[in-house]
Formats: sequence, C-alpha cells, structure tokens
Amino acid sequence: MSKVTDQLYVEYTFTVMPVQPWVDVLAAQLGELGFESFMETETGLLAYVLEDIDSDDLVKQLDLWQYDDVELAFAKANIPPTNWNHEWEKNFEPITVQDRCEVRAPFHESKGLEYDIVIEPKMSFGTGHHQTTHMMIEHLLELNPTDQKVLDMGSGTGVLAILARLTGAAAVDAIDIDTWCYENALENVQRNQVDKVEVILGGAEQLGDRYYDLIIANINRNILLADIPTYAGCLSSGGKILLSGFYLEDLDQIKAACTQVGLEYISHRQRDQWVSPLFIKK
Repeated sequence: MSKVTDQLYVEYTFTVMPVQPWVDVLAAQLGELGFESFMETETGLLAYVLEDIDSDDLVKQLDLWQYDDVELAFAKANIPPTNWNHEWEKNFEPITVQDRCEVRAPFHESKGLEYDIVIEPKMSFGTGHHQTTHMMIEHLLELNPTDQKVLDMGSGTGVLAILARLTGAAAVDAIDIDTWCYENALENVQRNQVDKVEVILGGAEQLGDRYYDLIIANINRNILLADIPTYAGCLSSGGKILLSGFYLEDLDQIKAACTQVGLEYISHRQRDQWVSPLFIKK
C-alpha cells in the first residue's frame, strides 16, 4: 500500500504465542491468502487485506491453526482510506552500521558513507532496522566477499544482496518465497544500480545444483532447520554461511543441525535476544 487510495482495507491484529518463530510463518501464510502489508508488534502482527477480499472464513484457512505448539488469536476492524506513503515515511528512519554503511529511503539525504543503500521497503522485510538484518550487515562489512558467489536466502527487500554486490561479490542470487518481496527486491536492485544480482521467486527448491562461496540465510528457526542440509549441499568447500532469524536460546539447536552436515561453528553476534552465527564448511 504505497499511495492514497479510496479502497478500504481491513486491519487484523494477531496475537501469537510464542511470537518467534511463528510470526514470520504467520506473515507468509497470510500473504498466500491475499494480505498485502504486515507490521510486527510485541505480541504478534498487524496485517492488512482489501475489504473486497476479506471474509469471515478467510483466516480460518491458515495452516497455523493446526499447529500444536503455537497459540493464535485475532481481532479485526475496517480502516478508512489512508495515505500509506505518509504513514510509512513518518515512521521510517535511516540507519548507519559501523559508520560505513547507511540504509535509507529515497526521501532521506545521503551521509556520503562508503556504502549508501537506498531501500523502499513498502511491505517487505529487511530495511536494516531489525536486529537480524543489522547483524548481517555487520558480518558482510567484515567478511568482504570479493569475487565470491553469494546467496541471499529469504532476501526480503534485497538489502543484503545489494550490499554483498557492493562489497565485491562476483554475483549474487537473492531468493524469497514471497511475491511482494520478490517484486520489491527487483525494484531496489534497479534503484541502487547494481548488476549481477539475480532475484528469484521461491524457496530452497530453487537452489538445484547452484554453488556458492557465501550463503546468507536470515529467515526463522524452523525453516533454517529444515533447509540447512540443502544450504550445506550448495556451499563450496571452505565456504561460509551466515544464519539469523532466531533467538540465543535456539543457537545450540542450530549448531547441532549444522554440525550434522559438516558445517563448523566459528562465532556469533548478538543483538538484544537475537543472534547471528557464522559457520564454515569443512
């Protein structure tokens, strides 16, 4: 929702327990039902869908209701026509990472840092504000993937794929299962005038026989645990993999899954309760 519109939207307020990793799963499933915009809250998610699409049975189609280890509740209300650009601009502030990289919107002035990335996230995840994206940016600034083939899995706005290319990657694949993220990443790649970044719609099944020197996967714990073997199979010998999207309490489980497929734990970053570990393929 990026303009003033006379179309009416319905706002759903979801409460999810536990919030992580299920809020990301909820957003993905709602996207498949036609929801267009999401905002994380402390207890769950705000989600918006066109009134013409909404029905009493719409969210009953969520697979999440069948999960035993998650509690889900919601309330909904009609909202008036809104200037969504204004609302977004009012709440979006540029960020700076290590005084080297800035992530800003088109309406912010550049600080002239080494890496100036312009992102218009609209409804996509990955502006740099979330702790996990911030840590991934820090990793990339230190790893310096010069001449490497890089995979950005769960690419969202494409900010990490763009930064990987700007920091010297030979080529980058940016993959996301969400159609809106796919379209938004295409726009942001063009906006930042980076080449050799291929944006791909889909999940781990898109990897096939592709190989990478560096893999970035900022998704959520359950998807990571399911896909780590696939990532390891696509990682070159001596290649590195950066993971995030989960809490410190989940790190041991992630380590165990990586160890089983020949990935050696090196170190991790922590920002609030979120962590981002680095592994290398033996």
